[in-house]
Amino acid sequence: MEDPATPLWRGTVVLRIVTFLFAVVAIVVNHNGYQRPTLAWLVLAAMGVWSVLTVLGYSGDWGRRRWLVAADVVVACGLMSTSTLILSDEQFLRSVPLITTVWACEPAVAAGTLAGPAAGAVSGGLLALFTYLNRGEMSVDVARDAVLLTGAGFLVGMAAKMARISSARLAQALRAEAATAERERLARSIHDGVLQVLARVRKRGMEVGGEAAELAALAGEQEVALRALVAAAPSESTVDGEVDLRPAIQLLATPRTQISTPATQVMLPAQIAVELTSVVREALSNVAEHAGPTARAWVLVEDLGDEVVLSVRDDGPGIPAGRIDAAAEEGRMGIAQSIRGRVASLGGTLELQTGPGEGTEWELRVARPGQGKKKSGNEKGAR
Repeated sequence: MEDPATPLWRGTVVLRIVTFLFAVVAIVVNHNGYQRPTLAWLVLAAMGVWSVLTVLGYSGDWGRRRWLVAADVVVACGLMSTSTLILSDEQFLRSVPLITTVWACEPAVAAGTLAGPAAGAVSGGLLALFTYLNRGEMSVDVARDAVLLTGAGFLVGMAAKMARISSARLAQALRAEAATAERERLARSIHDGVLQVLARVRKRGMEVGGEAAELAALAGEQEVALRALVAAAPSESTVDGEVDLRPAIQLLATPRTQISTPATQVMLPAQIAVELTSVVREALSNVAEHAGPTARAWVLVEDLGDEVVLSVRDDGPGIPAGRIDAAAEEGRMGIAQSIRGRVASLGGTLELQTGPGEGTEWELRVARPGQGKKKSGNEKGAR
């Protein structure tokens, strides 16, 4: 895949050529005043050779590497340092350009294109430092060069970074669009075939009764599960490693479990999404095991911006006071580890509302990374 910053690399190549031609003109104009004109021509020859190498390198993938960009900075600083041997005292007083002139600005642009704004600014700052050391004093010209070098490296680096991010997001959007289109095509096919058959089996089995009713119940469960799978949004991760929480939660739907999620994506770091899904799955497992064969459950996902809230509620008989602690003492660590432990590891809060005949409701809140953490382990009600 082509680097999204390729146009900037091409611009870097053009800049290297143009600045070298400028250096040629500057040396031709000022060579009569140099105290060592022969050395000046040798430096110009070295600049020419290095320009050819970097132009070839930056024009292809093989040269767009840290080693060449770092070497570019070192060579520019080294050749610039010969200015004290070439320029006369009078030329320094008249602020005649250093031997490398504007040719030395290109490494800052190359560093920014390769590694982003920080690398571009640091490289520009290093070149500015060598400009100051060769001039031997701080002046308006030196300060101006420092601002231009660091600023150019930073801005080009920012442009390269945004180009790569934009390209990755565009590719992600195209993948999501393709996945959605394919999912919709499969959904139409499944709806016209498998789902209609399952619905027919469920309906007919209920009418016949007996063992056929058991088959009808199984067909109904598979129908709900298949509908949830078809309705679930395609799983897609971002360049930052975030995923949409909704698909994994939607797949937990059963004939006895209703899932409600926002219409928009609920993006979270992948590890947090996995942990939250595991918490909900464990809570629903407790409903199936302890709330009775007819109990129903409801799962609600809310995205509040700075935090995500998940509620798992059932209409079972509730759990007597002290039952959770007693289960932990008996070695049954499902709630203690799978629910409490996971929420605590995420830095979230956990609230429990339950009581005899009142059903059970878990509400867990997890702040998005960077939004601050809340105290974990907050539970209310008896269990």
